[in-house]
Amino acid sequence: MVMHRALFTWFILLVFIILLCLRLESRTQWNWFIIFLPLWVYDVILLMLEHGTFRLKMIVIVFLLITCVKLLFIPAYRSTDFEVHRNWLAIAYNLPIDKWYFEDSSEWTLDYPPLFAWFEYLLSIVASWFDAKMLILDNHYYASFKTILFQRLSVMITDIFFAYGVYRCSLVFKKGWRSQVVLPILLLTNIGLLFVDHIHFQYNGMMYGFLLLSCANMFQINYLNAALWFLVLLNFKHIYLYIAPAYMVYLLRNYCVSTKKVSLKFKDVLNSISLKNIFFLGVTVISAFLVTYLPFSNQIKQVLSRLFPFKRGLCHAYWAPNVWAIYNVADKAIVLLATKLGFNLKNEVASMTGGLVQEFTHSVLPSITPLTTMVLSILFMLPALTKLWMSGPNSKQFVRCLVLCGLTSFLFGWHVHEKAILMVIIPLSIMSIVDSKDASIFLLLSTVGHYSLFPLLFPSSLLLIKLILLILYQSYAFYSLSNLYNLHSQKCRLPLLSTLESLYIVGLAPLFIYENFIHFALIKTLPYLPLLLTSVYCSVGVIYSWFKYYSYFLTKSSKT
Repeated sequence: MVMHRALFTWFILLVFIILLCLRLESRTQWNWFIIFLPLWVYDVILLMLEHGTFRLKMIVIVFLLITCVKLLFIPAYRSTDFEVHRNWLAIAYNLPIDKWYFEDSSEWTLDYPPLFAWFEYLLSIVASWFDAKMLILDNHYYASFKTILFQRLSVMITDIFFAYGVYRCSLVFKKGWRSQVVLPILLLTNIGLLFVDHIHFQYNGMMYGFLLLSCANMFQINYLNAALWFLVLLNFKHIYLYIAPAYMVYLLRNYCVSTKKVSLKFKDVLNSISLKNIFFLGVTVISAFLVTYLPFSNQIKQVLSRLFPFKRGLCHAYWAPNVWAIYNVADKAIVLLATKLGFNLKNEVASMTGGLVQEFTHSVLPSITPLTTMVLSILFMLPALTKLWMSGPNSKQFVRCLVLCGLTSFLFGWHVHEKAILMVIIPLSIMSIVDSKDASIFLLLSTVGHYSLFPLLFPSSLLLIKLILLILYQSYAFYSLSNLYNLHSQKCRLPLLSTLESLYIVGLAPLFIYENFIHFALIKTLPYLPLLLTSVYCSVGVIYSWFKYYSYFLTKSSKT
């Protein structure tokens, strides 16, 4: 009960801060009585869960409290993704399914897999009860209060899948109350999801719930269930192809191979295959794709062209903090240096920071193609996949490999969005309570990864909110994990981090101050320089985390 009251006190303080910040934005009208809602919710859930388990109490309380925080952001800034999903609602509601992937009256065409399209169709039926005008195809950028309310609430309600996934994952670990508390809080209060889903606007929480359910089943050796949940996830959002190799190798090695000791030799693998399990897994995979794509069988080419639009260019408008951000800057630096030395080089890279999504050609360094990024991603995954094969039935190693596959694709993939870093942070949160080395990487990567999402929330009214949320979340992460492993901070070091890593994290502070207060006061040109600095600085931390975690994974004993 003491813990509950402490948690609730911090929550009330956070709500007050958010309310104060949101009222700085003139268009935000929010009644102060919302502050009393959590008081009622708190009493109700304690009454409901009086006889529940501690674990269940913890998850439900945290989920409902963080939902109250999400409610505060209903009238806040929303990105163009809000209109994207409104348009998809209109497409699914008004058109027959054979027109869904051909409709292009808006620039925001449907480019998610069919399961997500069906999800939008179900939402559109409910949306018609709120405000039918939002479902008019040519009613672009329509955003009535009822429309905003419906779309925001739809994200919050579908987060129930995420909460259930957290609950299932928490059941896997039996390390005492600290793990039962730390893991649910780290996952349910993840500020990346709060930024991306409940301010920027997307439906990632539901899909990460599917991922957590898949991981939980893998831990419990329910291989077919794990595969099925991943297939559902993949057919909701195809970006999860990034982590498919980890699933393929682990399921083949531990479900389709009948012996515990198998070498990498093809003959040994062939002699050890269980045809029965191959059949069951094959039926599961084929059935999932048939159910998803059979209604679109006469337009598969069109669907695939929407899912994989390679003409969008190597980098997104805001460069994700990966290898290509540094590659682009290196190309630009060479051009500037050559110009100083008197060489006349074509300078196209300057336009790369112009905030547009399109194809670009590098001036000096070789231009990167989609095939190049795919080959590099696969090559850098191979050592991890080989280690995973040799590790045998070790679900912890599976999740570590999943993290590495996601991070490798983030670093080397084509047209990577900064939001994709959550695909690494969420599963790494699970491993943070398993081993102090996992926790160390999580603390570093989550800090820099969450900071790299700041440019998504550019309105000045959100400046203080995103900073406070980052500090609160990362402070809790450092505090709870250092207590979990009894490894506290030393002189000039943050808990679980080295001195150099700690200095790097501290370096985010002057970067934030320069980008938000100094740059535009001193420099009237180069408006996208702060974005470039964020990308490059965060790239260093992400690449370092990848290298350190890769080294740890390859040298980790297969039994732990």
